[in-house]
Amino acid sequence: MRAFLVLACVVATVQAALSADEASDEQRLWDLEHAYWRYVESTDLAAYLDLWHQDFVGWPSISSAPVHKGHITDWITSQTSKGLVFKTGEFKPAALKVTGDVAFVCYWITFRWLDKEGKAAANTLRIRHVWIGSGTNWGIIGGMSMPEPGKPKK
Repeated sequence: MRAFLVLACVVATVQAALSADEASDEQRLWDLEHAYWRYVESTDLAAYLDLWHQDFVGWPSISSAPVHKGHITDWITSQTSKGLVFKTGEFKPAALKVTGDVAFVCYWITFRWLDKEGKAAANTLRIRHVWIGSGTNWGIIGGMSMPEPGKPKK
């Protein structure tokens, strides 16, 4: 009986440690997703690129085909080269699941590309990023985005 109690305590301690690590990873990943949009807003392309794993492949909503890391900033530079300024709006988490060193993060983001007069329509995207972890470091290795459908007209 004593051995069973000791084993139960060890298992409970390990489970608590794993839960704490998972919660820490989840907070870290949400922080990285928020940083992603801050880097876009400040046009900090170097910091933005550091978020991406070297082997990334994903399918942004504005691309007709999947892209690799070498083209991940194209969607930003295609707008800033026209003099538009990115402004982040609402960030709405949907789901996050960490499984070992892989994490799936899903959310909605609303943003605008402001013209010189500060005007622009709001856009909302559904985002899914796949992150791969190595120690405390995480990098986006896959992803996909799509526009949020408009509200149905009555």
